Amino acid sequence: MEIKPIRSETDYEAALRHIETLWGASAGTSDGDELDVLVTLTEAYERKHYAIDRPDPIEAIKFRLEQTGRDFRALIGVIGQRTRVYEVMLGARPLSLNMIRNLHRQLEIPAEELIQSARKPARRASHKSSDKERLASRRLASLGGTTRKLKDIPRRRSR
Repeated sequence: MEIKPIRSETDYEAALRHIETLWGASAGTSDGDELDVLVTLTEAYERKHYAIDRPDPIEAIKFRLEQTGRDFRALIGVIGQRTRVYEVMLGARPLSLNMIRNLHRQLEIPAEELIQSARKPARRASHKSSDKERLASRRLASLGGTTRKLKDIPRRRSR
């Protein structure tokens, strides 16, 4: 086959078919050299046309935990205490340099994947009352109390 640049999807598919026929060729032979050149050309074409985005750091951590059959509890001591682990995994807190070092060292996650900034999840539409107020209101209602907002409840003044 005449080696030429891969400029289109048709050229790419033809190169892949020819690579299949040359697969297993010995290094240093003309077929082996042709295979090396074709693989290099197809890799360059794939990098340009089929680029793979880097994973989100949190997704990379989740993937590694899944691979090793662990859950978030395995991160306690690596990232920090339980609350810190959940803050990081929910995207409320970014990874610090020490966290990245520990994750790289102990879970063998490439540091390059952890250094990039995490993608923030879409935020819910904001409501007038805060989450704490809604939670307190639900708790009061479940106990048979009123569902008034916290700001409406008179506070005791300190003396």
